[in-house]
Amino acid sequence: MQPETLTRDPADAARLEAMAEQLAASGDYRVLRRISPRAPVTPPEGVPVRQGIVLDLETTGLDPAQDEIIEFAMLPFTYGLDGTLYSVGEPFNRLRQPSKPIPPAITRLTGLTDAMVAGQVLDPAEVRRFAEPAALVIAHNAGFDRRFAERFSDIFAIKPWACSLTQVDWKAEGFEGSKLGYLAMKLGLFFEGHRAHHDCQATLEILARPLPASGIPALARLLETARRPSFRLWAEGAPFEVKDRLKARGYRWNGDNNGQPRAWWIDLDETALEAEQAFLEAEVYGQTPRVPVKRLTALDRFSERG
Repeated sequence: MQPETLTRDPADAARLEAMAEQLAASGDYRVLRRISPRAPVTPPEGVPVRQGIVLDLETTGLDPAQDEIIEFAMLPFTYGLDGTLYSVGEPFNRLRQPSKPIPPAITRLTGLTDAMVAGQVLDPAEVRRFAEPAALVIAHNAGFDRRFAERFSDIFAIKPWACSLTQVDWKAEGFEGSKLGYLAMKLGLFFEGHRAHHDCQATLEILARPLPASGIPALARLLETARRPSFRLWAEGAPFEVKDRLKARGYRWNGDNNGQPRAWWIDLDETALEAEQAFLEAEVYGQTPRVPVKRLTALDRFSERG
């Protein structure tokens, strides 16, 4: 399944672009341009490049232990170590019939119906072959997508992952949110949603654009963050009455039976660990805390194994 594209006569396209520029220059209008395939750029001689994939899944729910993938999309691309996007390849997009009917809420969200996925099969071997060359997997909510992807194919357990939702400081760059449609709109773009292959294309195009405050490509900022280790701190045994303070500070509750502590947790840079320990001592435990801390890298971050 290929993303939809529009083809126009070059003269017609130039006329429409001139109209768009005139509207934008008036100051009374904002013009959004449809995200479309970008032309490849040849890397300078001697510049090393890597291959990555943007991955997006549609599923029947949020729990990888009981919900199922109904659409699997990957978009390959080549990039420089400095975050320059050079080329975008042909997408992978497959539907899959789940063992149970698709919940109505999921159909409303994704547009996928039981009739659309009837008889559709997703081949793990085909998924593995497509993902094998990638040096990096990017998802716009890797904490969700990686857990489903790893259960479907173990190839995703050995790949480094990055999350364009959480590993770019969108707020510091002047954005008021980090949802894909909002980021695209603020960058003057729009795309068809909410299908998986559209989301892949939008994610990559947003990452290729320079950030408003720093001026560097969002992909460069994402790579910078993903390469650094982070540390997961588990506030085990925290009193119930401090839950609102922990939540306000960015902690999340793990209540799943996934082999991890049933406790509040937060991921931090190494530079923030000491301050967080001081917070826990002063406002949570009343004494020097002994809380589990796990070092995470791109190889295990966002995984259930983390």
